[in-house]
Amino acid sequence: MSADESCPLPLRTPGAEAAAVDRMLKAKRVAVVGMSDDPSRPSHGIGGYLASNGYEVIPVNPNHDQVLGRKCYASLADVPGEIDLVNVFRRPQFCADVTREAIAKGAKGVWLQAGIRNEEARKLAADAGVDFVQDRCIMVEHMARR
Repeated sequence: MSADESCPLPLRTPGAEAAAVDRMLKAKRVAVVGMSDDPSRPSHGIGGYLASNGYEVIPVNPNHDQVLGRKCYASLADVPGEIDLVNVFRRPQFCADVTREAIAKGAKGVWLQAGIRNEEARKLAADAGVDFVQDRCIMVEHMARR
């Protein structure tokens, strides 16, 4: 999967969102909510990209036991230890609940992938002081900053 097939090129606009993107790209442990074991799915390809670029990727999907040879957890609450960033591959209507779980888990950031927007999730993150980005591709952003 090439970046241009699944993710738009990043916008180079300075400001609060750009600063949040920079902070989130420094994460070490990234929980990928909605990560699929199907290699044709963007969540699988992007999770694999993150793993191959030094991130500790933690798959979160109640439908799988393993993804990319890693234990897959049913929910963020089930993930042992701290989570730096929650990267979300879920439909918009589920993103506010995922954001609530991320906040409860103590995640420092929530990233809704390209094509996913949820204003309630954005407000929840802002109210909790958690970095938040929506409708952007973490892989493309990472590649643009390398």
